[in-house]
Amino acid sequence: MAVDGRYIFIGIDVLIAIGCCLGNLLVIWAVWKSGALNQPTYCLIVSLAMADFLVGCVVVPLSVVEVLNIEMSFHACLFISCVLLVPLQASVLTLLAIALDRYLRVCIPFRYKSTVTKRRSWVLAAVCWMLACLLGFLPMYGWYNRDPLKHNPTLNCEFTAVISLSYMVNFIFFGIFMPLLAIMVALYCYIFFKVRWLKGKTGIAESGEYNHKEHKLAGSLVLVLALFVACWLPLHTMHAINFYNFPSIQVPSDVKYLSVIVSHVNSVVNPIVYALRIPKIKAEFMKIWRSLIGPQQQTPVTLEL
Repeated sequence: MAVDGRYIFIGIDVLIAIGCCLGNLLVIWAVWKSGALNQPTYCLIVSLAMADFLVGCVVVPLSVVEVLNIEMSFHACLFISCVLLVPLQASVLTLLAIALDRYLRVCIPFRYKSTVTKRRSWVLAAVCWMLACLLGFLPMYGWYNRDPLKHNPTLNCEFTAVISLSYMVNFIFFGIFMPLLAIMVALYCYIFFKVRWLKGKTGIAESGEYNHKEHKLAGSLVLVLALFVACWLPLHTMHAINFYNFPSIQVPSDVKYLSVIVSHVNSVVNPIVYALRIPKIKAEFMKIWRSLIGPQQQTPVTLEL
């Protein structure tokens, strides 16, 4: 990518970072303000919003450092590159935790509240983050690209210069991303089948209302999952193409940077989905909007006699 093109990329990424930080802070604030933080599902949604927030305040700045190819030691560049991987792993694992939560909500509705408590949800979120750190920093323990170290202990920092593509493709993509995606798709298919079956079986109005709410929330979370896959799949596909070295496919530099931008955009669109599709968060967003624009002036109404 030309120098001017790099600065265009940085400008777009900075705007994305601002959107990530503001949007996901609003989501966390809205969940807390609405009192929904007492519900296990919303604890996990906050965990996912935190991962998206870190994309804006940590991942994007470090991505800019790598785009500028700043010279540094090999291990410093490796550490930065590993940090970039942690929010991705946290997002994947948290999405799986949310899918399991919805699965239990449908399968054991009468034992759900006693089984899936707020405390256990926070513990599950913490486990997701610990696993994300373990998986993200795995290259620091030896699974990295050793070629640059043979020539010079310093280098112009770039992600693919230090991170092994076998780690990104065979382990992260085919070993974690795809299997967890398959599990989540299977869980949501079962959830929709179960809710539809219950909807056709029950004739009670309250049960029908409950099934409708579960179906709507599950649909919103499926949309979040679909957007996550759509935004991250191009970057994983690009790594796979480079790793398997398909001679007929040459990935231009502009496409590489565009795939990185698209992956970052995912952290901006999630708060929009929450605001439009999840009633509790939508209601709090509307309150925030009203407080920003102030009370509207009421126009006097004249009655014609």
